[in-house]
Amino acid sequence: MIAVDTNLLVYAHRGDSEWSDAARRCLVQLAESPSPWAIPWPCLHEFVGIVTHPRVFRPPSTLDEVVEQVEAWSASPSFHWLSEGAHHWPALRSVLAASRVVGPKVHDARMAALCAQHGVDELWSADRDFGRFAGLRVRNPLVDLPGEVHEQRARYRRRAR
Repeated sequence: MIAVDTNLLVYAHRGDSEWSDAARRCLVQLAESPSPWAIPWPCLHEFVGIVTHPRVFRPPSTLDEVVEQVEAWSASPSFHWLSEGAHHWPALRSVLAASRVVGPKVHDARMAALCAQHGVDELWSADRDFGRFAGLRVRNPLVDLPGEVHEQRARYRRRAR
C-alpha cells in the first residue's frame, strides 16, 4: 500500500502550486490503479487546515472545494483511510525511541507509526524529514516523473537561485 503525505495533497489540490500538475498526475495514477493507497487521517486534517488558511493561500480554498476534493480522492475503489487504533501507542513509542525525535517532528513520527501499523509499503512525500525513520520507505514521486516534470523542476531551481 502507498500512503500519501500532506504536501502532495496540497500540491494536487491547489492550482497555484509549482507542483500542481505533477502532484495531480501522481494522485490520478494512484486512484486509477487497483493497488491500495491511503491517506492518513492526520494528513487530511493538516491538508484542510493548510488549504483553507487565509494567511497561507490568497484566496484560500473554500470548505466546499475541500469537501469536493476529498470526496473525489476517497471515491477511488482502491482508497483507504489510515487511523490510529488500539495498538498505535506501542507503534508510536517504538518509532519515537528509535528516531529520538521531539517537538514538531513528533508529527512525522506519528505518520511513520501509522504507516508501520497499517503495513504501508511506501510513503509518498516531498518532505525529506521522513528519511530519519528506519523501516519507512519514502519516495518523492515529483522527482521520479519523466520529461516535462524534470524540465519544470529545473526551471524552478534556476529561478530560485
